[in-house]
Amino acid sequence: MAKYRKLGRTSSQRKALIRNQVTALLYNGKIVTTEAKAKEIRKVAEGLIAMAVKEKDNFEEVTVQAKVARKDSEGKRVKEVVDGKKKTVYDTVEKKIKKDMPSRLHARKQMNKVLYSVTEVPTEVAGRKKNTKEVDLVAKLFDEIAPKYESRNGGYTRIVKIGPRKGDAAMEVVIELV
Repeated sequence: MAKYRKLGRTSSQRKALIRNQVTALLYNGKIVTTEAKAKEIRKVAEGLIAMAVKEKDNFEEVTVQAKVARKDSEGKRVKEVVDGKKKTVYDTVEKKIKKDMPSRLHARKQMNKVLYSVTEVPTEVAGRKKNTKEVDLVAKLFDEIAPKYESRNGGYTRIVKIGPRKGDAAMEVVIELV
């Protein structure tokens, strides 16, 4: 008896499909797919969410000093002439950062092995590189998704059947975060 569904694909295609759909599920909150794919996605997604719930508070706040470029009223860097060359002026500021403990760092790396990077493009400037931003899904898992589920013991996703697909009559479902 197999421990997983092959989904009619080679192992590399299957792994890419599952990674892609898990990434879409965690980014959007719900996706429409076939029943067999949804059951495979559920295994991976629930494992990631469980890992995030377990490690969400496993960090320490550390104060560090950072050099930040001084900016003028227009937001441009302030330059100063030193030895005939223009040099940027830097100020030292203190910042509080979250420093992951070893087990949380390991969990973060495990999540990054599964999740693809997501680039968010604003609708009004679609097609331009400017104003696009990289979404950190691992941070979203730790900061937004895990706190919602800290009182639950599993069962983070729900599969709802929505009927057969028109083309091949495969059962379509909505898989969503509860």
